[in-house]
Amino acid sequence: MAHLAGTDRSQLLLLPEAVDDYVGQDNPVRFIEAFVDGLDLGTAGFVRVQPKATGRPGYDPADLLKLYIYGYLNRVRSSRRLEAETHRNIEVIWLLRHLKPDFKTVADFRRDNRAAFKTVFREFVVLCRQLDLFGRELVAVDGTRIKAVNNKNRNFTHTSLTRFIQEADEKLAGYMKRLDEGDADDDHTPGGGSGRGNGKLAEKIAAIQGKRDRQKALLGAMERTGAEQISLTDPDARAMARMTKVGVGYNIQLAVDVKHKLIAEQAVSNQVLDLGLLAETATAAMEALGVDRIEAVADRGYFKIEDIEACEKAGITAYVPKPIRGPAVRDGFFSKEVFRYEPDRDVFVCPAGAVLSPRHFGKSRDNVKVDYTNRAACKACELKSRCTRTFRRVSRLENEAVLDRMAARLALRPGVLDERRNSVEHPFGTIKQWMGQGAFLMRRLENVCGEFSLTALAYNIRRAITLVGVPGMIAAVRP
Repeated sequence: MAHLAGTDRSQLLLLPEAVDDYVGQDNPVRFIEAFVDGLDLGTAGFVRVQPKATGRPGYDPADLLKLYIYGYLNRVRSSRRLEAETHRNIEVIWLLRHLKPDFKTVADFRRDNRAAFKTVFREFVVLCRQLDLFGRELVAVDGTRIKAVNNKNRNFTHTSLTRFIQEADEKLAGYMKRLDEGDADDDHTPGGGSGRGNGKLAEKIAAIQGKRDRQKALLGAMERTGAEQISLTDPDARAMARMTKVGVGYNIQLAVDVKHKLIAEQAVSNQVLDLGLLAETATAAMEALGVDRIEAVADRGYFKIEDIEACEKAGITAYVPKPIRGPAVRDGFFSKEVFRYEPDRDVFVCPAGAVLSPRHFGKSRDNVKVDYTNRAACKACELKSRCTRTFRRVSRLENEAVLDRMAARLALRPGVLDERRNSVEHPFGTIKQWMGQGAFLMRRLENVCGEFSLTALAYNIRRAITLVGVPGMIAAVRP
C-alpha cells in the first residue's frame, strides 16, 4: 500500500478554505482578540488610537498590541521575529487578518507605548478579580534580577575607577622610567640606537594614557552627579550583587497572590538590594486587588524596620524573618535573639539571667537607639567567653515594638514562609525558564518597565487560561 499523499499545492479550489477553520475555539488567540477589543486604548495611554484624516493610513494600535501579547505568550519577543511570524504563522495571520507590519513599526510601537502596557496589565488583574482568581488575603513579595543590555565590562563604580586610575599611573611611571633608561643607553651607544623599542613603549604609553583620561572623565562625572555606578550601554542599569549571578541588570519586584500564583503587582527598579521595597510593592498590590488590608510575606532581604513600620501604617500585615547578622554574631558570640526583652520593666535579661538596663541614648538614622548594659554582671559572668570580650551591649530602637509584633506573628504561623517560597518562585521560574526571558531587549528603565509589563501580562494570561480555559475567559470579557 502507498503512503498517505498530501494535496497538490497547485490544485485550485472552487470554495477556498477559510483561515478561521485553522484556529480552534479553544485557541488562546481568540481570547487575545476578545481581551484587546474590550480595552479602551485611548484611556490606557496608547498613541495614534484615532487615525488622522490625511496621510497614509497607519496600523491600529489594537492589532500591534495583539501581536505583542501573542509573541510574549509564545516566547517571541524580537520585533524581527514577530515580523516573520506575520508571514508564516497561521495563528498570527488569523489574529492580524493578514496584516504584515515591518519590524521597525513593531519595535516603535513597543517603545512609544511603554507606559501604557502597565495599564493593560492592571486591566487584566481586574478581569481576574472578577473571575475570583485572587484570594486577596496573602501576597508573597520577592525580587529577582534580569540582565540588562549592558556588559559588566562597561559598568563602573567609584572604587573600580579609582583602582584603574591608580594602576594606570603605576604602569605609566614604569614605562616612562624604561623610556628614560632607553634614551640614556642610546646616548652612550656609538652611532645611536634604532629606537624601535622606544617606539613600542611610546605606543603603549599613549594607549594607557588615553584610557586613563576616559576613566578620569567618568570618575569626574560620577562625582558631579553623586551616582554610585555608571553604565555606558544602558545608563539606568546597575551592577547587581554577586550572589544573584547577574552582572549588570535590573531588580524585578513581584507581589504574587498565593491562591493561584497570579501576579497582583509588578515593578522594575535599578536598586541593587530589596531593602525598602516591601511597603511600596505590597501597597500597590493592595490597591490593585481592591482591598483595605492584606498580609504580605517576604524573605530576609526585605527586613528593614522603617519599611515594616510603613506596612503596618498602610494596613499591611508583614511577615519577614529577621536575618542573623551583627558584630556579635560575626565574632561567634550570642546573638541578640537570646536576650529576652521585658517591655513592662524596659530591660533585657541575658542568657545568664542578669538584667541589662538602659544606659545610653543615641540615634540610628531617623530612630532613637537605646543601649542596654550591666557591666558589673559581665565581669563575674561564667558565660562571658561566649558573649563578649569586655562587657555586652544590647541595642534597641525606639519603634522596635513593630518587630516584636511581627516576630510573635511568625512564631504562631511559621508555615507562611513556605507559602511565600511555593508561590513567588513559580512565576520567576516560568518567566526565566519556560518563557525564556533571562535578559531584556530594551535599554533605559522606562523601556524595561514596559517590556516587563508585557512579560507579566503574558504570564497571567497563560495562568488564567490554565485555570479557567479559553471559552471561560472569552465569556468573561464578552458577557
